[in-house]
Amino acid sequence: MSWLRDTILHLRPRSWVVVIAHFCAGAGAALFLEGRVAGQWPIGSLVLGAILWAVFLNGGTLAINSAFDRDEGDIGYLNSPPPIPAGLGWVAVVLMFGGLALAYTVNWAFFVCYAICLFLSLLYSVPPIRLKAVAGADLVVNMIGYGALTFAAGAASAGNLQVITWVLAASFAFLFAAFYPMTQIYQVPEDSARGDRTLAIIVGPRRVLLLSLAALIVTLGLQQWAAFQADLGAAGAMLLAVPTLLWLVFTFHWFEQFKAYPHQAGMYRALRLWALSDVVVVAAFWWFSRI
Repeated sequence: MSWLRDTILHLRPRSWVVVIAHFCAGAGAALFLEGRVAGQWPIGSLVLGAILWAVFLNGGTLAINSAFDRDEGDIGYLNSPPPIPAGLGWVAVVLMFGGLALAYTVNWAFFVCYAICLFLSLLYSVPPIRLKAVAGADLVVNMIGYGALTFAAGAASAGNLQVITWVLAASFAFLFAAFYPMTQIYQVPEDSARGDRTLAIIVGPRRVLLLSLAALIVTLGLQQWAAFQADLGAAGAMLLAVPTLLWLVFTFHWFEQFKAYPHQAGMYRALRLWALSDVVVVAAFWWFSRI
């Protein structure tokens, strides 16, 4: 039983809620852009897609990360991780590829999104390539996977991938570019001891927040363009801007108070802001697309 418990813990269930929420934001935006009401939603595809993306793909990715990292300190979504259970890497691979086989039953667009993310996950975590340890490459992989394709996969499961959806997905890619350094700052000592050259180590734990600020400005621009293309009006554009403006204030405060700032707590505060960003995108396209 302890093997099963430890294996599940390394799938990091706390992350599933975050990933499903972002996935559902893509689905919600796509459904409301198309003008479909609740009775017309493809519930089966949405539920299956969310489970495959959050548990099979995301859970498998985090587990294979654990299998190769062998961290002893706190890691994302798991404090005081248990020892790595035997065969964790193989469990992760079976889970990820099993999800790929099932992804085809959702639809072709979802399958393609899943396959791209699976490929990137292996490049990110597994030696000798292990892009996680390559500063810059680690950021790009997460921008594409977590930021853009999770949102796009949600839209794909809803059966509505269009230009505006891709613009919104791109905006979340840059939002993840802002968030990702925040996940590394508190892990700098362990990453340095292991020899990894993460973005936070190369750029500097404090200076990397300047990259976050720049990425947030791009996020704001892309979402405003999406609001314009969708004819959300001035009120819709203002609503979409609120979370990103809060991100900018939050990140600047972290930068200014860096020495005294609780960095691990900052990462979880950023996750709450991410949730707000997802909620506001769905709300804006639900409400203002009907005006």
